[in-house]
Amino acid sequence: MKLTGSGIVVTGGASGLGLASAQLLREAGARVGVIDIAGRGAWDGAFQQADVSDEAGVERALASLRSEIGGIRGLVNPAGVSGSGLCVGPGRNVGVERFRRALEVNTLGSFIMCSQIAEAMLDLEPDEDGERGVLINVSSIVSLEGQQGTAGYAAAKGGINAMTLPLAREFSPFGIRVMTIAPGIFETPMFRAGGSARGEMVQWLEQQVQFPARPGNPSEFAAMVRHIFENRMLNGFVLRLDGAYRVPAGTREMWTG
Repeated sequence: MKLTGSGIVVTGGASGLGLASAQLLREAGARVGVIDIAGRGAWDGAFQQADVSDEAGVERALASLRSEIGGIRGLVNPAGVSGSGLCVGPGRNVGVERFRRALEVNTLGSFIMCSQIAEAMLDLEPDEDGERGVLINVSSIVSLEGQQGTAGYAAAKGGINAMTLPLAREFSPFGIRVMTIAPGIFETPMFRAGGSARGEMVQWLEQQVQFPARPGNPSEFAAMVRHIFENRMLNGFVLRLDGAYRVPAGTREMWTG
């Protein structure tokens, strides 16, 4: 997909992986609009505040963004919530409502964004290779190797993985590609705020990254996003981006200590 002049929506684009992606895509010539529930943050371009799990709110936000960035040919969808914690025993802090919220934002929100944008893409003219657009969802390596205390988050992100190929197969006749990035540990506010671990456990998790021996930079995630847009053969699978990181089993103490 040619980025220059293409309208692209980035969810969760006020900070972290979303912000880095929005900035890089704009630098590459795309017309970028951001949707974020928390406000525009450091993003200084087209913006709409919305909850990705609210279908009507997303519809309104996309309509407003189209008036600023034109037809939408791309989606980057890292908006999400943690939902992590223990679900039984001492220190239990994940019940039905927290689990449900993780599913609503991460899984249902990704479906809402993909389905609404893909539906609108059907009205766009395909390019010379028959492509109308690209949808990039974001899961997590926790969805593939969940540690103790991540059942809600792993389930919600795993749903994104599971829908990747079916959506790609459904949308391919219309020239729409669907990909999912499963990032490892990246330097984002969510990671530092304790979404995956606390205190000394954060440093211990960082040490599990093989090479480069550090958390990823948001700019490295954004570079992969750009590559997916520009490489037409990337379609219908979950791509790990993790520096050979493998998720350790973890302990209960990481949530209670």
